[in-house]
Amino acid sequence: MITSIEGTLESAGPLRAVIELDGFGYEVNIPVTTAERLPPAGATVKLHTLVIYREDAQTLYGFASPAERDFFRLMVENVTGVGPKVALSIMSRLSLPLLEGAIRAGDIATLAKCQGIGRKTAERLVVELKSRVGPPGAGAAAMPGYAAGGADGEENAHRDAVAALVALGYKSADADQSVRRAALILGSNATTEGLIKKALS
Repeated sequence: MITSIEGTLESAGPLRAVIELDGFGYEVNIPVTTAERLPPAGATVKLHTLVIYREDAQTLYGFASPAERDFFRLMVENVTGVGPKVALSIMSRLSLPLLEGAIRAGDIATLAKCQGIGRKTAERLVVELKSRVGPPGAGAAAMPGYAAGGADGEENAHRDAVAALVALGYKSADADQSVRRAALILGSNATTEGLIKKALS
């Protein structure tokens, strides 16, 4: 099984990247949350991957961290009605900390806003994954510049900044996206206050 791929980033879009390795170009399906952290074309990149085999195709999915790949696999293998396409859509809308937090809290409304799933699928996500979602801070380190997947303090800063924006009237997914963008600019040592200020600027 291919668990990771490292090579030259030939091209990338919101849901797809092509990585050249040893003369071969590998097409990798990725969520938006990974795409926004990719380096420029021509740079070396490593993605943590999962291959899904179907009768008519074999498809490679890639993620910025092992934790994101493992959560993608968890959804695909354990949630009725959630295949790779829907799982990728969910992970494109919500960062892993917000997604796990919504499942822990039983936040059906936030989950149901992801494209491709309705309230029933959101409820299944909570019911089937709540006991499998680890405590906050359990995620593995992600690509540099992303505050949500590394140490506990970094994940807390991300989560607290999102909560502050929600308190100011932002929708959860929009707040999460703004904080992710701020984290890319400020780097992995960004404080909650710094993330909030950057997200609001």
